[in-house]
Amino acid sequence: MRRILIVTFVFCCSIISATQTQLAPAVKGFVKVDSPVTVLEHVLLIDGTGAAAKPDQTIVISGGKIAAIGNSGSVQIPAGANRMDLTGYSALPGLVGMHDHLFYPAPGGLYHDMPVSFPRLYLAAGVTTIRTTGSMEPYTDLEIKKAIEAGKMAGPKMNATGPYLEGKGLPLVQVHALDGPEDATRTVEYWISEGAGSFKAYNFITRAELKAAIDAAHRHHLTVTGHLCSIGFKEAAELGIDDLEHGLTVDTEFFPGKQPDTCPNPTQAVIAANKLDINSEPIQTTIRTLVDHHVAVTSTLPVFEQFVPSRPDIPARVLEILSEDARKAYQANRARIAQSKESPWPVMFSREMEFERSFVKAGGVLLAGLDPTGIGGIIAGFGDWRELELLVDAGFTPLEAIQIASLNGAKFLGEQDHIGSLAQGKQADIVLVKGEPSKNISDIENVELVFKDGVGYDSKKLIDSVKGLVGTL
Repeated sequence: MRRILIVTFVFCCSIISATQTQLAPAVKGFVKVDSPVTVLEHVLLIDGTGAAAKPDQTIVISGGKIAAIGNSGSVQIPAGANRMDLTGYSALPGLVGMHDHLFYPAPGGLYHDMPVSFPRLYLAAGVTTIRTTGSMEPYTDLEIKKAIEAGKMAGPKMNATGPYLEGKGLPLVQVHALDGPEDATRTVEYWISEGAGSFKAYNFITRAELKAAIDAAHRHHLTVTGHLCSIGFKEAAELGIDDLEHGLTVDTEFFPGKQPDTCPNPTQAVIAANKLDINSEPIQTTIRTLVDHHVAVTSTLPVFEQFVPSRPDIPARVLEILSEDARKAYQANRARIAQSKESPWPVMFSREMEFERSFVKAGGVLLAGLDPTGIGGIIAGFGDWRELELLVDAGFTPLEAIQIASLNGAKFLGEQDHIGSLAQGKQADIVLVKGEPSKNISDIENVELVFKDGVGYDSKKLIDSVKGLVGTL
């Protein structure tokens, strides 16, 4: 009976494999492993659930999925499988980046999509799924998503967020200013018809506009997140928002004299928040409100780290990814920040870490992203690694940080049955890392091979292909 079952298993999987998306020659150039059946043997398994890492595990990949997983020696290996001895490596689920834009700051206060470099860098780092969390070029993002799904481009799976839902007051020509609740509803409905998978509200949106947008999105079972200023976190939770970006760093409700539907000076709002203890009643009330309303919070620690003079600059391997102009702009920005005498960010950065720990302790769902905006030092993929390291700096264990950056995001997207953790039957989105990030989170930077739907991509080739391009392509 066992022999019959094995034959059936291999036959079924070969049928499934034959239906997989055909990759374009340009994408195949980044592929290192693409076998009908691939077996990863003797790996340290980090399954993404927060459970302890399991040594000496074997994972069978077939038809783009995890066909079997268990102790090495107990898992039956199909005949003819491509067997890989991965002693000394860890296998963890593909990361789910929940604030992973495809754009990057450009001269003149604009933002340009990076259609070549960013998709490759996300994939190279093991970020196999992203939510773009606000778009400056929504049609570009949607076309990139289609190209990746068709096998014409190398990149992650994408939840393409629609254009920013913004009110009047943002001095950025790329963003449409809503003209009331009806415009908010109309905008959401239109972009749903174009393929948007989620929405993001921004600084100057009014409560009426936000409520209309939330109601429209929810009618289609889609979510709305927000980087808010004119609306405090408690107000947004009561309006029905699903997620809030950045945490305490942007919550203006603690600013003295905050007026409804009005965005106060962001720096002054940060200073006001800095004066409150995380365990104080105002902040704890906000945390309880978010938890009670099932509102997630997205951590984006890397983008704020670069505003703190005492924090390290981005490493040389990241600098060489930037174009010459982008590199010079970043270095000039860091030099300017180093000269700042009264910056609120050293205190705020530490306070945000405390806020995130307190939020999770209270039962809140924390998500992870990098937000590649700021002063130009946060780069796709590399910033996702840094987010994990900073979560550990904030007091989470490495296993907790990995869960935040994988399974938590998958659950929020409603994709936990397919991605976010390593288990039999799930998509084979698997990151192979030299070392043990379950003990030493900095090992997360040693990604060598990234499986997405069972196809293994060469991390180094992907990164080398875009050196000097960020800021241009």
